[in-house]
Amino acid sequence: MGTGLASSKISDSTLADAPHGDGPESLTSGNSERLLHQDPDHVEPAPIGYDRLPLEWHQMRTRTLKKRLTDYGAEAILLNTDQNIVYFTGCFRGSGERPTWSLLPTQEEDTVYWYSPGIDRDLIESWWCTENEYYFGYPHAEGGFPNRGQVVQGPTVDLFEWMLQGVRSRGLGGGTIAVDWTLSESQIASVSKVIPGTRFVNIQADCLSMQQIKTSEELKLSQRAYRYFDRIHAFARDYILERGTDLTDFELGQALQAFGIELLMNDVVADGQPHSAVGIEVTSNYVRAGIASAYPHPNQFFYQKLERGQTMYVNCDIKLGGMGGECYRNYVIGPWTTEQERMWEVVAETIQIQEEESKTGAVCSDIAAKIHQHQVDAGMAEYIYHRPAHGQGQFFSGHQPPFIALGDYSLLEENMTFSMEPGLYDAARGIGINPSDNLRVTANRGVRFSSVPFSKEWSFLEL
Repeated sequence: MGTGLASSKISDSTLADAPHGDGPESLTSGNSERLLHQDPDHVEPAPIGYDRLPLEWHQMRTRTLKKRLTDYGAEAILLNTDQNIVYFTGCFRGSGERPTWSLLPTQEEDTVYWYSPGIDRDLIESWWCTENEYYFGYPHAEGGFPNRGQVVQGPTVDLFEWMLQGVRSRGLGGGTIAVDWTLSESQIASVSKVIPGTRFVNIQADCLSMQQIKTSEELKLSQRAYRYFDRIHAFARDYILERGTDLTDFELGQALQAFGIELLMNDVVADGQPHSAVGIEVTSNYVRAGIASAYPHPNQFFYQKLERGQTMYVNCDIKLGGMGGECYRNYVIGPWTTEQERMWEVVAETIQIQEEESKTGAVCSDIAAKIHQHQVDAGMAEYIYHRPAHGQGQFFSGHQPPFIALGDYSLLEENMTFSMEPGLYDAARGIGINPSDNLRVTANRGVRFSSVPFSKEWSFLEL
C-alpha cells in the first residue's frame, strides 16, 4: 500500500493528462496500465486547477432556470432540497435535519437570500450570499442565541413559518412562488396564516430536467474524474496480482481508496479554505470477495481473503467537484468454471448492447428490453435481479432519472449520462458479475467515460 501511494507522486506531470503506454513516460502503477485504452470520442478532461464548477456557472444555471419559468409568472424561486441548492447556488453543504432554504427573486439578477441554521452561517456567507437569516439550532427556541449571549428557553419556533415571514418581509407574499417540493397540509396552513393568497407551484421537474442534460463543463470534470478511475483500477489489478491469496477484500478497498485520494489530491488545488477541494470522494466500501459478490446488495461485513476459483468485485465511486460516478470491475480468479466464464461473457455482451443502443432518441424501456432479452436467451433469467442502469447524477445525487428499465419510456437525449450495470448473480455457486461504468449519450452511440477494458485479458486472473 505504501509503495502504491509513493508511486502516485509525480514530478513534472499530472495524472489527468499523463499518457498511457509502456514507455518511460508511463506512470508507475504497474503493467495493468498498459491495457487501458482511451476512446477517441472522450471529451477533453478539465485541466488541472479547474477542480469544481465556478460560481459563474451556478449563477448562469440559475438565470436559465428563471427563463424557463417565465410562463409561471413566479416572483421568486424557493429551493429546499440539498441537491438543487448545490446545483443552482454552488454552496456545498448538507442540511440533515436542519432545514435550509435559498430564495432567488426572479426580478433580481444574481441575488440569493438564505434562511439557514447557524451552524452553516460562515460557509453560506463566504460564498454567494446576498443576505442570510439564520436560526440558532434545531429545534430552535424563540430568542435563543447563545452565540449572542442570549441563553433563552423560549417556545419552539416553527421554522417553516419563520422562513415565510422572511419571504413576506421582502414583499414577495401574495403572488406566485416556485418551489422544488410539494407542500404538506401543515405547510399550506402556514402559508394561509403568514402570506395568504400566495400560490406555490412545484418546479422540481424543471430542476431535474436541467440536471439530466450535462453541460460541457460537467462532462469535462467527469471525464477528468474517470482518468483517475483508470489508474485506480490499474493499481487495484496489480495489487491483486502481487498479493494474491494473502490479500483480503478489506485491505484492497483501503489500499485503492488511499491510492485514489492521493491521485486526486496530487492535482487538486487545496488551501484548506472553504469552497476549495469540495465534492471530493473516493469510496471503496463495496470491494468484496467470494460469496458476497453474488448478492447485489449484501449486508455482511467484507473481510474475506481472495481464493482461487472465486469472483472478486472491485468497487469504486469517484467525485471531483461533485462530478463523476461509478466504475466497478469483476475479476474471476483461476481456476474458473464454465459457469463463471459464461456469466462473465453474457454481462460483457450486454454492456456492448447498452453502448450500441444508447443514442439520441432511443427509448429507455427498449434498451432495457434488449439487454434483458439477451440475458434470458443466454439462459441467465434466474440470475437477473435488477434493471440494467440508472441515470448518473451529480453532487449529492448518485441515481438520477431516467432509468434504463422496462417501466421507463423516457427518450434519451444527447449528453445524458448513465451507469452501466447489467449484473448477474448466482448465490448458490457464489458467482457475481456486476461491473459498472458511466456513459455519455451521443447521436450515434453511448461513449464510456473510462478506459478500463471489458476483456478477459483484464478480468481473468491467475494468482
